Amino acid sequence: MNKYIKQIMVFAGALLTVFLTSCEDEPDKYEVTSGTPVVNYIRCLSSEVTSNTDDEDTKYTNGELVESAYPSSTLCLVGENLRSVVKIFFNDLEANLNTSYITDNTLIVNVPGSVPTEVSDKMYLITSDDQTVEVDFKVIISAPTVASMSCEYAPAGSTATIYGGYMIDDPNIPLTVAFKNAAGQDLLATDVSVAADYSSVSFTVPEGAVEGPITVTSVYGATQAPFRYMDTRGLLFDFDGATGLTNHGWHARDVLSDETSITGNFVQLGNGTAKLTEDAGWDDSNFAFEYWCGSWDSPQNVTSGDGIALNNLVDFSNYENMALKFEMYIPSASPWMAGAMQICFEGYDKVTISGNPIEDYGGTVAGANAYAFNNEANDLGKFGRAMYRPWTTTGSFDTGDQWITVTVPLTSFIYDKDGGVTSNTPKLSDFASLTIFVLGGGITGTECAPIIKIDNIRAVPNK
Repeated sequence: MNKYIKQIMVFAGALLTVFLTSCEDEPDKYEVTSGTPVVNYIRCLSSEVTSNTDDEDTKYTNGELVESAYPSSTLCLVGENLRSVVKIFFNDLEANLNTSYITDNTLIVNVPGSVPTEVSDKMYLITSDDQTVEVDFKVIISAPTVASMSCEYAPAGSTATIYGGYMIDDPNIPLTVAFKNAAGQDLLATDVSVAADYSSVSFTVPEGAVEGPITVTSVYGATQAPFRYMDTRGLLFDFDGATGLTNHGWHARDVLSDETSITGNFVQLGNGTAKLTEDAGWDDSNFAFEYWCGSWDSPQNVTSGDGIALNNLVDFSNYENMALKFEMYIPSASPWMAGAMQICFEGYDKVTISGNPIEDYGGTVAGANAYAFNNEANDLGKFGRAMYRPWTTTGSFDTGDQWITVTVPLTSFIYDKDGGVTSNTPKLSDFASLTIFVLGGGITGTECAPIIKIDNIRAVPNK
């Protein structure tokens, strides 16, 4: 019996040693204190101020002294007894606290990113013993932010959606979406409906709306969209004759008009029976649209007519701040499930309709061949192009029997034909020809027979 008692005592002693050692190993363990917190001042660390000329007793941390900040800003509260704080509210929204960023004299916290329901312009510090300390602090709610529109060519009377943030529909000052009429006056959209998280607004496009800016206005201010309604700036192809440009290459891609048309004619890739294999193998006769500039003259004409170089039609001099846009319609009955839409601008040295010399151009002139897609001719398959492949998110993509606007920044033309990143990206002289080809892209999907309708191809400013 004595033997067993000794063993138990030894074991208990060992446990006590471990416990004491554990306590000694955490001398800086965070502990909530009691008492009333005091906030002397607040700095906004999001301002990234790296130096200041404050009095010596206010240099707990760098950053701009503030009494207000935008949602998601990072703040540092400087004061006393701040370890007594267990919760912080900005208006009626609770912020997340991380004890790793709390000391007796400083507390770092992010302003909640959501929009408050009740605005008091107060910060509420809740302590461990349920005290509430109020601090005057204003969360600045911005005017609406506008990122994109479901369809920039949505016809009058149809429903469209604008995406962004801070779409606040105040009961006293409702959110408005304004278009322009032919006289330049505002036309307000009807049936305005704001998402619960304020990230979008749906509405009916007003009758009489014409090409022009769109302005979204809330109780907190007005914002003009970075795009235009029915934008024809930088129009390359509308397939209705506005620019006179259409197919200009090996194939006469189908240019159609039907009950789904958004603004008349459109070009169509696929026909609902032609198959894209799992790896979207070569099928240029069904899934490629080609515009190769030039003519059969010698020297060939690239300055006018149906073979004009695109950079002689549209100013690409600021292409780093431009995007290629087009409207697209994919019926739900013929979804897209394989391959990448490779979008490639090509200079004279990559493709022209004839390969004949070009007046006042002393460089190499390439002939009619899809070298950028078959890796021939000086490895042009490594030349930069965009890869649009929205089906990869869910395995299948269609536009729900609606037209949508696709936006492809010209700075995203960074892929080679197999989907790898290349440093051989387009320069100003490369914006002469355009090929859109659903092909490979280094991804595998599901065999499908998609129909992809495209209209209003344009190169426009990002803002």
